[in-house]
Amino acid sequence: MNDAHREFCASPEWRTMVEEQILPDALRDVDLGSEVIEIGLGPGLTTDVLRKRTDHLVAVELDPDLAAVLKNRFRGTNVEVIRGDATKIDLADDRFSAGASFHMLHHIGSDDAQDRAFAELARVIHAGGLLVAADGVFSEGSLAFHQHDTYNPIDPESLGHRLEQVGFRSINIARHELGWYCSAIVA
Repeated sequence: MNDAHREFCASPEWRTMVEEQILPDALRDVDLGSEVIEIGLGPGLTTDVLRKRTDHLVAVELDPDLAAVLKNRFRGTNVEVIRGDATKIDLADDRFSAGASFHMLHHIGSDDAQDRAFAELARVIHAGGLLVAADGVFSEGSLAFHQHDTYNPIDPESLGHRLEQVGFRSINIARHELGWYCSAIVA
């Protein structure tokens, strides 16, 4: 993530967007269950919301410095921060009741790697468990904002097929002002 992006993702403006626009849409009428995994938590603003909706949240963050800061920030809470890669999650199969990813998937550099992250979530979420996710769609403004950064947005038109290919069903995808959000069940 470039410095401007990192700064914005920790800003009060982004917190407001997360809490008032993104998560209310993505989590409406959703029961996450007692054991949730979140991939790519960034500064942890989505984690702050998710942790109030589950008994235990395992948060997987790739960036070692950010993971260390978050581990410290969430110490003593129901959040367990693990430094790891969403495309090869080092956790047991069928462990979680739900998985979540919010506005980080576009930071995974290739479609194949994104699909590996989806497959890993399908592996660690038990059958009948839920995936909730949201991300932006391509725009010239977002492309410019991601200068010297990875920017590989997912086209919501292809998302359903991609999720189906790795083991999800009952896939619901909707668009909103900031991009798309979805829910899907592990088959």
